[in-house]
Amino acid sequence: MAAARSSDGSGPLRRAGRTVGRALRAPFTGTAKGIRKATHAHGAGESGLGKLIELHAVNGAGDVMITVALASTVFFSVPTDEARGRVALYLAVTMAPFTLLAPVIGPLLDRLPHGRRAAMAGAMLARAVLALAMSGAVATGGLELYPAALGVLVCSKAYGVVRSAVVPRLLPPRFSLVKANSRVTLAGLLATGVAAPIGAGLQAVGSPWPLYGACVIFIGGTVLAFTLPRTVDSAKGEHRARLVPRGDDVRLSSPGPGSTRSDLWSGRWRGRRDGTRGKPPGLRSVGPSVLHGLQANAAHRALSGFLIFFLAFLLREHPLGGQSAAVSLGIVGVAAGAGNAIGTAVGSWLRARGPEAIVAAVLGLALGVAVLAAVFFSTVLVAALAAVAGFTQALSKLSLDAMIQRDVPEEVRTSAFARSETLLQMSWVFGGAIGIALPLNGVLGMSVAAGILALGATASVRGLLGAARRGSPHPRVA
Repeated sequence: MAAARSSDGSGPLRRAGRTVGRALRAPFTGTAKGIRKATHAHGAGESGLGKLIELHAVNGAGDVMITVALASTVFFSVPTDEARGRVALYLAVTMAPFTLLAPVIGPLLDRLPHGRRAAMAGAMLARAVLALAMSGAVATGGLELYPAALGVLVCSKAYGVVRSAVVPRLLPPRFSLVKANSRVTLAGLLATGVAAPIGAGLQAVGSPWPLYGACVIFIGGTVLAFTLPRTVDSAKGEHRARLVPRGDDVRLSSPGPGSTRSDLWSGRWRGRRDGTRGKPPGLRSVGPSVLHGLQANAAHRALSGFLIFFLAFLLREHPLGGQSAAVSLGIVGVAAGAGNAIGTAVGSWLRARGPEAIVAAVLGLALGVAVLAAVFFSTVLVAALAAVAGFTQALSKLSLDAMIQRDVPEEVRTSAFARSETLLQMSWVFGGAIGIALPLNGVLGMSVAAGILALGATASVRGLLGAARRGSPHPRVA
């Protein structure tokens, strides 16, 4: 017996078992270490940004699981005419109330400056519970599915608003906000790409299974949210911002006795002589860069919502180039995802140089491709428009983030992110509603897409180029 054992007291079978176990774990542990190394590079691990990147990846994976389950129930499982009715009902029951709730999300979260980790964890846990509740109704597509879907949507957008607000507090040294947001967004895209086929495989097992998977993922996200640094919950020196200022003379009160005069959004700090608290500035008082950047991004987001819903029905009824509906949707989806990922990577590489010019340029690029798709409607141009729309939306949003970082002081920056994100989500809802209502005519749809972008260009490009020539009167790149 003694001879059969090694000096450490383990037998050959036990040693062989440990060896096999290590070999089986190696691919997973190696992948996990590689992911951790990538997300924590360049000081992101020390600042806490790496953990936020990982949390956003979990969020993207959970959301796509729910999307797979809902798409299979609301869209793919019924004839086209009935699917349009179901999706219209989905928009009416979820998106329409969200347009009313969205303006409330920002102010509500402003009142939780010391509970941002708890807010993100709560948004994760609520979606885990709602996914479990939806698992019983997803097979039938009953009306009880839609209130739960509304809850998932609201929680998802609330998480996004809080996430945008906390990024500035987790920036590593010499790390621009546009680069940080690029990493966070890219992690979400990669997680979505990995989770989507897994969700499709679970859907093949049974319609509730993607929702079970989402429940597990969001429970993990709930725990991960509390591992973020405590600085996320710090609200020192913050003020709330409004989209529309009250009155012409917009002021920001001093945060306390002894405060000094400081440049702010309008270029000056104008204190109240009567000693009363002033009104926080609105986004319109930031200056032309952020205002016109918001207008351009609203056009991009409206285009995104329009293309998602319009092309989903158009390609199901009229597939591209003789392909099947599934292949046509796959081509457009992959093109849009690839464009979004490339735009995010390019945004990180540009490091927010000339954000006004970037926003104007990508809006013009998207408009040009949309016009070509309307005039020469074809498979290639539809796929090209999807790719360009993903690319330009990602790059334009990152440039807007850079402008907010530069022009908005830290005291109100987190609130400004919440307000801007709310406006962009409402624009997406508006574009999606147009996509549902429009007749299934490819040339007409591409013309409407071009019209959305032309409206955004008319409102914003001239102001953006003028602001780019003048330069920022108060640059504040962190």
